[in-house]
Amino acid sequence: QILDRTQIKSTEIDILIVNCSLFSPTPSLCAMIMSKFNMRFDVMSYNISGMGCSASLIAIEMAQSILRSYPSKIALVVSTENLTQNLYHGNERSMLLQNTLFRCGGAAILLSNKWRDGQRAKYKLLHVVRTQGVSKEAYEAVYECEDQNGQHGVRLSKDIVQVAGRTMEKNFTILGPYVLPLSEQIKVAKTLIWKKVARFLYKKLDSASVSSTKNITGDLKNWLIQYIPPKVATYVPDFKRGIDHWCIHAGGRAVVDGIVKNLKLSPSHAEPSRYTLYHYGNTSSSSIWYELDYIRRYGNQKRGQRVLQVAFGSGFKCNTAVWLCLKTTSPSTVPPPATASFE
Repeated sequence: QILDRTQIKSTEIDILIVNCSLFSPTPSLCAMIMSKFNMRFDVMSYNISGMGCSASLIAIEMAQSILRSYPSKIALVVSTENLTQNLYHGNERSMLLQNTLFRCGGAAILLSNKWRDGQRAKYKLLHVVRTQGVSKEAYEAVYECEDQNGQHGVRLSKDIVQVAGRTMEKNFTILGPYVLPLSEQIKVAKTLIWKKVARFLYKKLDSASVSSTKNITGDLKNWLIQYIPPKVATYVPDFKRGIDHWCIHAGGRAVVDGIVKNLKLSPSHAEPSRYTLYHYGNTSSSSIWYELDYIRRYGNQKRGQRVLQVAFGSGFKCNTAVWLCLKTTSPSTVPPPATASFE
């Protein structure tokens, strides 16, 4: 479909990147696609597996890096997941969740650095930020294994929401300077400075061990508390000032609700994610593209606006991508089905 819609021949593809986490056959999925569509023998092909639901943005970053080195090229990124052969047949609750939450799905994306393609492109890639947790808790949050009876499946940790929150915090800390206006960055810097000042002052006061100065130390603390609290509250910047549309990984209702609450997003910001989760389930790495298509069709996007894709994956990873809208699109006059029920 993507080749037909863009009027690009399969022989014009220079770079092919396929990501599929659980299904990694031999010959590879790249080889299957190249054989099926009779692509050129010199296509640069890459097959990504085992990277979880955030693998699509890893593939996008790889395509971006290659296109920076090779001018006048076209890259095709295919994000999919095949869960049929990984269906869990046991009774362990933490592993049964994958059967009800995950669904098969796929999306194809064309990227190009050709000047003429820029005239018809819908989006321009601005930034890709990748972060990965390295703790044991993060590593085991999503874990492919066997249960006690030897049944194969994927175990989801009960702490996955907390792990995702910490990983996303690290990612957004890096992402912030790229997308936030200067006023929001100043507020963040101010909070960090006050935190360091408070930590330094209270540490100095606590280290006073001379008995004759204890009363003086206590008075100083009482005076200091009036101006600088012992614990300065962390300022959460308003990312809505730098991002117009949101594609939150449809990993589950708790994941979407948690991000909406922490970032103080409006219901309209989460609508693409809730719609995708309700109608398609968690299609793994391709879910953020279902959401982007929803925004394009129903989100009233305008030229110059920015779209943020947020994806989580095993490891545990949080990857984000910022896209610039190059075209103004009018929302479809036909409303999406069940727009009220999926809340």
